[in-house]
Amino acid sequence: MILLALLGLFAAKLTPAYIEYFAVQKILKTMEAQGDTKGSVTEIRNSFARRNVIENVQAVAPNDLEITKDGGEVVVTAAWSVKVPIIANFSACLDFTVSTAK
Repeated sequence: MILLALLGLFAAKLTPAYIEYFAVQKILKTMEAQGDTKGSVTEIRNSFARRNVIENVQAVAPNDLEITKDGGEVVVTAAWSVKVPIIANFSACLDFTVSTAK
């Protein structure tokens, strides 16, 4: 019974971080599918910002994006860490990375 309660606690505490991860992943996939990663760095950041307002992602801001070129193709990467307090001084540290690289 205690194990089930602990699993439920972990799930409840970690779910918001994973929801944001999937939201950032969705934003970058949509940007790539609609060709919004073909513009300048400012245009790419503005496109992310517009979508970010809709998805309400707090962990990643447009200035947090790393925008590079790989073989003539633009690669947009978002990397961030989240520290989630679980119980007392026990926390989970989650590292996320989402990229348009294939």
